[in-house]
Amino acid sequence: MLLNGRPVSRETHQRLEHFAEFFQKWAKRINLVAPSTLEEVWSRHIEDSAQVFQIHPQPAEWIDLGSGGGFPGIVTAILLAEGNDGFVHLVESNQKKAAFLRVALMECGARGSVYPGRIEEAQTKIAHCDMISARALAELNLLLRYSSPWMVGKSCRALFHKGRDYQREVEKARSDWDFDLVIHTSAVENDSVILEISGLRPKV
Repeated sequence: MLLNGRPVSRETHQRLEHFAEFFQKWAKRINLVAPSTLEEVWSRHIEDSAQVFQIHPQPAEWIDLGSGGGFPGIVTAILLAEGNDGFVHLVESNQKKAAFLRVALMECGARGSVYPGRIEEAQTKIAHCDMISARALAELNLLLRYSSPWMVGKSCRALFHKGRDYQREVEKARSDWDFDLVIHTSAVENDSVILEISGLRPKV
């Protein structure tokens, strides 16, 4: 089976399909994503989310900020299950969405857990991670502030989905932060990218 042109096991593909069906059921009851995108869950959300793991396809401890409908956090946790290693901490302050995420992890046999609180609180509860992800959460400058406790002076990397206005966000963020940047062109959405950030340090 292929996902974004890359092989995954039949079991993983089935887990992702099950998550898509499960997501659709919950999305009728609570607002998980923009209603206009509900008919394109696989291409608009699952394939797009899978890209962050495909950039870094090794076992790792992830933190997914503002996990919402599970993109990319649940998708990453499902892909990690194929190797039976790695883990995703899904941070979500909305209690209804946090409940959805908990059930989704169990339903899909995914490798993760949910922290049902604010990102600032999670900073004191989750001591370490290798990778950070976020999708449609905030501008880059704020994402870097959220991520800084795990990144500054450490080897942790971040992978952030961004749209066509990403260059303006990068320039704005560089007024407060120094960082190393690799730009990955999206294989799913035109004019979109995934920003890979490492070596984060505040401007002095």
